[in-house]
Amino acid sequence: MNTKDIFRLFKAIDAFDTETFLSFLSDGAVFRFGNMPPVAGKDNIRPFLEGFFQSIKAIRHDQVEVWEQDDVKLMNGRVTYTRHDGSRLTVYFANTFKMEGDRIGEYLIFVDTSRLYAETTREENERAVMESGA
Repeated sequence: MNTKDIFRLFKAIDAFDTETFLSFLSDGAVFRFGNMPPVAGKDNIRPFLEGFFQSIKAIRHDQVEVWEQDDVKLMNGRVTYTRHDGSRLTVYFANTFKMEGDRIGEYLIFVDTSRLYAETTREENERAVMESGA
């Protein structure tokens, strides 16, 4: 997996393309999103990811930077979640991919989504839109 593949992966996430996302993972991959318990195996990651996609209206990654060290890929950037009511939350993230050959064996996401499902005020929504540049 090279940097171009990583950007294709983020593009698939932003398009809610579960199948393309899964194609980057090993069959026995472990996926951990924030502080949630890890999910093991593509067959278990699929419904987790589909459920997450259904819980939001849109997602967009930007300002992504990538570093590589042996069989580990590190990246950070900014992610904007659009809620079903149209309000947005923009936060920074860091990901670690532990590779198994050319596939991701362990996919770790470090992000604070604690406000994603919280009630937001109009002022918070407007500030988020201004900060995201939308």
